[in-house]
Amino acid sequence: MFRNILAADAVFKQCSATLSPTFLGRARALTAEYAELSAQLAKNYDVKIAKKVGELSPTTTALSDWEQASRSLSELQQLLGDPTTDTELRSIAAEELPSSSQSLEEATIRLKTSLIPVHEFAHLPCLIELRPGAGGSEAALFAGDLLRMYQAFCKRHGLHASILKLDETEGMGNESQVQEAILEIEGEGAYGMLRCEAGVHRVQRVPATESKGRTHTSAVSVMVLPSFPSTGVDEMTQNSFSDPTSDYFVDPKDVRTDVMRARGAGGQHVNTTDSAVRLTHIPTNTVVAIQDSRSQIANRKKAWHILRSRIAQARREAREEEMAKLRISVVGVARMGRGDKIRTYNWGQQRVTDHRSGVTLHHLDNVLEGGPSLDEVMQSVRGWMTERELEALGADEEVSEGGKAS
Repeated sequence: MFRNILAADAVFKQCSATLSPTFLGRARALTAEYAELSAQLAKNYDVKIAKKVGELSPTTTALSDWEQASRSLSELQQLLGDPTTDTELRSIAAEELPSSSQSLEEATIRLKTSLIPVHEFAHLPCLIELRPGAGGSEAALFAGDLLRMYQAFCKRHGLHASILKLDETEGMGNESQVQEAILEIEGEGAYGMLRCEAGVHRVQRVPATESKGRTHTSAVSVMVLPSFPSTGVDEMTQNSFSDPTSDYFVDPKDVRTDVMRARGAGGQHVNTTDSAVRLTHIPTNTVVAIQDSRSQIANRKKAWHILRSRIAQARREAREEEMAKLRISVVGVARMGRGDKIRTYNWGQQRVTDHRSGVTLHHLDNVLEGGPSLDEVMQSVRGWMTERELEALGADEEVSEGGKAS
């Protein structure tokens, strides 16, 4: 029994050290803000205050759960440390300590997770842009595989997916090779669900044209952008298209519009009407060209939709890069950018490996079918992202504390 008590004591010390004073102080400050705003809301209802109270509620609940679990564990520890505790009660306390420490560990994880700020685009629909990179025609074929994978994933999850842009060329054997594809995924929270897919996806397989059976490596760039509806944004004043301080704002005076004849396959309307539209955001040199529709108006609407999404994403990423530099200077916390190789699909081994979370599955077909195996990979990446965001949150607190000290 004495050995069990020593083991229980070690468990308690390890568990009690899992929540840093920085995180605990932040949680208590947010809980105090929640109480203050709730009191204001009780006197006079305000939409903005109600929204903020809703955002703070998970942290308040998580802190209450953590404090209760911490008290329970502390009481057991006191019983074990009190020499006057009778033998039977001491034995019961030693038996309960592992489950109590587990409860505290779980409460700690929930509390830490609740402190991560909600991504400002998480609630929005999204756009997925696919572009083949190194690998020529094989990369273009793989881009088509990924397009079908995301379409199947969306169908299985009840998300409406429509193609905004699809540029294809005909390869050997009449196989379509995707040069660029933009998939719009409607549904609240689609961006939050799929933003983990942004980055370079690498494929390793033997092309049909390879006579010696050698495995070739190709890559496809995947971008995930927030999709902003043209209506229903009045309630999001901070996201207003007309607010110059908003990420969503694009000044029409900064955009050059060119119209031209559509090119390529498309029937009798190609090269007969000026339906193709190209928008160029002059300050950033961001270019969007759309010719999918016969209607210039429809193409112009699609082009503005995509341009606004790209500009907003670029602005947020610029802020994140600045914060990442600051964090590195303090505690060395960095993040993986969208240009990094994030995942490998190996045909010969029927293997999918995500290089962020480290997860490896040998269910390649199910992943490419948008099946449960793809869910498993994506969930592992979300866990990895949560860990990185917690590291960043701790770094931000250190940056803040350092600024106060100076």
